[in-house]
Amino acid sequence: MHPVRVQYDPTIFEGAAAHYRHGRPPYSPQLEAVLAEQLELDVRGRLLDGGCGPGILTLRLAPLFEEAVGLDPDPAMLAEGRRAAGRSGVANVRWVRARAEELPGAAPGPYRLVTFGQSFHWTDEVRVAEVVYDLLEPGGALALIVHTVEGRPAPPSPGPPPIPHAELDALVAKYLGPTRRAGQGAAPVRTHRFEDVLVRTRFGAPQAIFVPGIPDLVRDAESVLAGYFSFSSSAPHLFGDRVGDFAGEVRALLAARSPANVFWDWPGDTEVVLARKPGNHPEG
Repeated sequence: MHPVRVQYDPTIFEGAAAHYRHGRPPYSPQLEAVLAEQLELDVRGRLLDGGCGPGILTLRLAPLFEEAVGLDPDPAMLAEGRRAAGRSGVANVRWVRARAEELPGAAPGPYRLVTFGQSFHWTDEVRVAEVVYDLLEPGGALALIVHTVEGRPAPPSPGPPPIPHAELDALVAKYLGPTRRAGQGAAPVRTHRFEDVLVRTRFGAPQAIFVPGIPDLVRDAESVLAGYFSFSSSAPHLFGDRVGDFAGEVRALLAARSPANVFWDWPGDTEVVLARKPGNHPEG
């Protein structure tokens, strides 16, 4: 099955940026160490984080490089990234408003690492992968980073009930209809894996690395609600003037499921689909 070409819609994440950092579960705390070991990172070279959103992955990885570039077409996401960088004191990030399809012109290389954190599926995948290949320095890598639950052993619950995703999804459908929304249209149905895409490019078959997720992640009701508002399929703008009603129903549902207002979240392990460009790193 060939990847679906995605037509960019600037309203896909409208209103979501303010909720993203509070609502999305973090990647594995071991991610930086695993990437540094796999790619022999030594605070040299440059990072490009494509589809960076509010810079969650960008800011985590920036200290491993001389310079990092956060690339995203959504100005609100980039504004959140800049604010977070200021709060955390990360000063080596440059923020660029552009789509990955606008590379290389929007953010010329070379790069030692190019990452996409749960965002590669929004791109014209084969085309973007080929452009990334040319952007990488010899020995550089493309890393597609996602949360993966399927096929991964679930840890025991730390005590609180799990997030009632099935009920919350039904509540979204009650307001927005049975078709998963994305901006002004429907969310594309993904029927292929990243491996299926990359093997058709100069990268060839990638390597899949699983980094242990957080087994005892606990979130409160407001974080769970923020998570839903951070999704393209339930971004605030989709609800129109009923957004307050939806938020109220979510809070009531969560209060009924957990009077203590806390939930266990198991987003899975952090999967890194790693594709390498042959060659040796140039000496610095």
